[in-house]
Amino acid sequence: MDTTVTTGTEDGVWGGGNQPLGASYGKMMMWFFIVSDALTFSGFLVAYGFSRFKFIETWPIADEVFTHVPFFHGNYPMYYVAFMTFILIMSSVTMVLAVDAGHNRKQSKVILYMFLTIIGGAIFVGSQAWEWATFIKGDYGALETKGGRILQFVNAETGKRAALADFSQTLPEDRVQHQGYNGIWYQNEGSRTSYSLNEVVEGFKSSPNILIRTETINEEGEKTLLTRQESLAKLNEAVYVVEGANLIRNEYGSRLFADFFFFITGFHGFHVFSGVVINVIIFFNVIIGTYEKRGHYEMVEKVGLYWHFVDLVWVFVFTFFYLV
Repeated sequence: MDTTVTTGTEDGVWGGGNQPLGASYGKMMMWFFIVSDALTFSGFLVAYGFSRFKFIETWPIADEVFTHVPFFHGNYPMYYVAFMTFILIMSSVTMVLAVDAGHNRKQSKVILYMFLTIIGGAIFVGSQAWEWATFIKGDYGALETKGGRILQFVNAETGKRAALADFSQTLPEDRVQHQGYNGIWYQNEGSRTSYSLNEVVEGFKSSPNILIRTETINEEGEKTLLTRQESLAKLNEAVYVVEGANLIRNEYGSRLFADFFFFITGFHGFHVFSGVVINVIIFFNVIIGTYEKRGHYEMVEKVGLYWHFVDLVWVFVFTFFYLV
């Protein structure tokens, strides 16, 4: 039986040579980077999923955490995160238009759509920085028990969260932290909370309308609200006052939630920031006519692939971290 071996030709699917699959070297390397980066993000999201499933009963409820909107006071669950997502998706649309204009050799339109893409990316990065600052600062404050559990406070009359400032008392304690200008500097001393544990406890005891809410989620999908007697008993387990969130403590609930929030959104934010910087460089190259001289706008297309990838990753982060 004869065997015929057919070599690759220009008309074949795989021609080999310098341009496999008909793609340039730059495009192939960009696709290799995107695939490897996609695997990295997949690993982070899978780790987040396993951790959340393991601590499902104490995991913070996103609608109760991300409730802030700049310049507005009130409870707006997920509104601003949805706005950030919309801005990033629209920047992906303008990037598509920029690539299409590049294929048609329309320099002025490439400049316009690249500029809009940069503005969208800058708004997203700025919004994420604001969200981080708000998350770190916190709203209400809470107590942490010896076992690392978070105790939050609720006003029984309104059914809404109560801040430490709403009921805590000011006691004659030494609450002044030494500063650098005093001539004494304690490197091991962290920033103190607005109220001490004793001030919170005494204020709670004198406020009968304040109840404690644990981080455990009940059958109705809400945090467990204790009675007044149960709250007083639970108060004896508290050892720390917690304000905001960091890598050690988290007033919203499980500290793993804060760890994943900072790591995953921070890693993605770094990608968006890098994309904005690259887009700015490409933008000025378009203005000075670099790609007109080359006779093609392939560089715009390559950076467009990266930008679409960053947008797609955020869709998954938004879905699994904020919505589910």
